[in-house]
Amino acid sequence: MDYHFSKTVPLDFQAAVEKVTAELKARGFGILTQIDVRQTLKAKLDVDFRPYLILGACNPPFAYKALQAEDKIGTMLPCNVVVQQHADGKIEVSAVDPVASMAAIENPALAAIAEEVRGRLRQVVDAL
Repeated sequence: MDYHFSKTVPLDFQAAVEKVTAELKARGFGILTQIDVRQTLKAKLDVDFRPYLILGACNPPFAYKALQAEDKIGTMLPCNVVVQQHADGKIEVSAVDPVASMAAIENPALAAIAEEVRGRLRQVVDAL
């Protein structure tokens, strides 16, 4: 089972970040965190790395439902979406598949929520 949905997009890095953020917002997600991996690795290890941004996306109604169904599900929130530039210059966007990441949790209520979130995240990637 794949643990992500990915798509190469015909945009530059910043435009891809803006587009994915807009598509997430259109489907009820906000961005709670932004981790600039390139900047962090440069600051902490003094190494050069390609542009790589992790967006921590959250859909509050779904997060609330998930927390009600499983009190430790916060260990798996928010849903991460990655925008990265490969060596060939191509930009790829990847979103976590919440069904795959929560497969080990035996909770039917949570599985149903993960399916709904999966659908929305897949729509985000497909719309890029």
